Amino acid sequence: MKRRTARENAFVAAFQESFQPGSMQEIIDTSRIENEQEVDEFGEKLLIGFVLHREEADKLIEPKLKNWKMNRIPRVCLVALELAVTEMFFGDEEDMDSVVINEAVELVKKFGGEEDYQFVNGVLGSIARERAGQLPEDELESAQQNTIDESPADELENAPEDTPQSEPESDPTC
Repeated sequence: MKRRTARENAFVAAFQESFQPGSMQEIIDTSRIENEQEVDEFGEKLLIGFVLHREEADKLIEPKLKNWKMNRIPRVCLVALELAVTEMFFGDEEDMDSVVINEAVELVKKFGGEEDYQFVNGVLGSIARERAGQLPEDELESAQQNTIDESPADELENAPEDTPQSEPESDPTC
């Protein structure tokens, strides 16, 4: 499976899990049984990172939001941001920020509102620029040491359950 397809399938699973926190392994298993938007090994690793590091990703995303609060971001945008940030900071591969950002933007173009991709691109670009040149060295080392483990299923079963995110009160676009 191509990485683009794997990321899209992982995104769909992460989006689904945002409505049913704590159900990621069931969602992955169902995708494989039904052979519909199947989550492969790469996608599963992305989802493990998403579940394990969502709070850390949110802490990296939140300061980059200008005049926005996390609970007001459309779910498609938020899931794309969280998935991309967890891959950028906690994934196994280095120097992939531009690819991860591009993939997140393409996902939001496909699944989000008309101009949502610009918002996601701006937030991720700001995070990537800060990471590349302005993050204190100790924070960068800490983020790089917390990469996704090779045995994702074990970690998924031990991951904390998230609380459901509230829907935006109005304005469905970024």
